[in-house]
Amino acid sequence: MQTAAFTLSPSLPLLKSRRLSAHSSTLRFAPTRVSASLKPTTALTSSANDADLSASLSRRSWSGFSSSDFKLRPWTSPALDRSRFEVAAAAESSGETAEPKSSLFKTLELGSLFGLWYLFNIYFNIYNKQVLKVFPYPATVTGIQFAVGSVVVMLMWGLNLYKKPKISGAQLAAILPLAVVHTLGNLFTNMSLGKVAVSFTHTIKATEPFFSVILSAMFLGEIPTPWVVASLIPIIGGVGLASVTEASFNWAGFWSAMASNLTNQSRNVLSKKVMVKNEASMDNITLFSIITVMSFFLLTPVAIFLEGVKFTPAAMTSAGLNLNQLYVRSLIAALCFHAYQQVSYMILQRVSPVTHSVGNCVKRVVVIVSSVIFFKTPVSPINSLGTGIALAGVFLYSRVKRIKAKPKTA
Repeated sequence: MQTAAFTLSPSLPLLKSRRLSAHSSTLRFAPTRVSASLKPTTALTSSANDADLSASLSRRSWSGFSSSDFKLRPWTSPALDRSRFEVAAAAESSGETAEPKSSLFKTLELGSLFGLWYLFNIYFNIYNKQVLKVFPYPATVTGIQFAVGSVVVMLMWGLNLYKKPKISGAQLAAILPLAVVHTLGNLFTNMSLGKVAVSFTHTIKATEPFFSVILSAMFLGEIPTPWVVASLIPIIGGVGLASVTEASFNWAGFWSAMASNLTNQSRNVLSKKVMVKNEASMDNITLFSIITVMSFFLLTPVAIFLEGVKFTPAAMTSAGLNLNQLYVRSLIAALCFHAYQQVSYMILQRVSPVTHSVGNCVKRVVVIVSSVIFFKTPVSPINSLGTGIALAGVFLYSRVKRIKAKPKTA
């Protein structure tokens, strides 16, 4: 406040203009002197609150601009001081209320993504199983799913819904092994779904942590902790118990699911082992989109070579299939196939890998239960016990994986 008084001191002779007439006061008024005298005050209004104060001063002092208005009241007015504190209090309170709202919105958004992840998984497994029951060509079915996913990716890039990446030849060469194992993993999964019940396929796929530990130790040198090794025992034991008592068991479906585990975990290991440095800047959704397109081009010629052209209207009509029903179910399964994997990557960008792993375990439970209810799959108590033990082992694995081995002291 003392600084303000010194700032206005050069214009104090203007206060004597009361003794003069209104006309002479107007003639002697020098705007340049006033503006010059106010220049130092800009240093006092660098903060947001002082800027508001300066704006309020200018409104009150320059509107009528009589000599009485040019007193120091705007700087010492209690009303201005109260308004200043009220503005600060309002800003503080609004900040306090904005933070919980933002946190609540993020929680609701994450919960919605998990719900969509599970829902798309359920619909994919149900419609995919219905298609494979009447159309036993897993390579063709998988190729159709990659084709629909590629169309979705192209639409996203073409409509600028997601930024189209610029990919170098080195990046494509690094992504190619990932696309190969991604293609094989989904192909083996569909082969298993075509041979055994959905619930049994997902029970076998619960052994993914076992392959992850083995491959990481072999190729990345990551030695598992005793806790991780112990968590694998209920997984293997539960899957073995469920397999012995599974009504739909056959070796083709069993080994296809095991091969799916091996290739999917190989993809995770390769992503750490062979990705080029420039690729590290690529986000998960972009990487998945590129892999989807590459998988389509990789699998299509293989599917035609192995199974021929089986998805034409003439071929399906001659086989006595319901054309419209098969097309609709295949399209829904393909859309859900792409959607649940993309949502999975979106969740992975928002949570830790451990949280994502726990969510994946819960997703498997949801898929198994929903498929058993929908298809009315006969499940014995021993089979249910084995499945439960295996899934409990997966959950335990996801928790103990966070425990780091203590460094050895010399």
